[in-house]
Amino acid sequence: MAKTTKVSTSSQVSASSQPESFEAASAELENIVAAMEAGQMSLEASLTAYKRGAELLQYCQKQLQDAQQQVRILEADLLKNYTIPEVHDR
Repeated sequence: MAKTTKVSTSSQVSASSQPESFEAASAELENIVAAMEAGQMSLEASLTAYKRGAELLQYCQKQLQDAQQQVRILEADLLKNYTIPEVHDR
């Protein structure tokens, strides 16, 4: 049986804490993926990292949905206030 070493990831330290921003969550998620892909984590650490990754993914998806909604609202206001200039035939 192959020996696995316990790899400390930032996810173990900050498990279940809310990320500061989308960018911070994305960076932490990338670190988790890299650590898991390295294959050096114990089963317990892998499960903890997977859970944290799922939380971060959900957070990122929510942030993106919120941003898309804000863009839709802004576009709707811009389109509503935009009037097509009249063209006069000469």
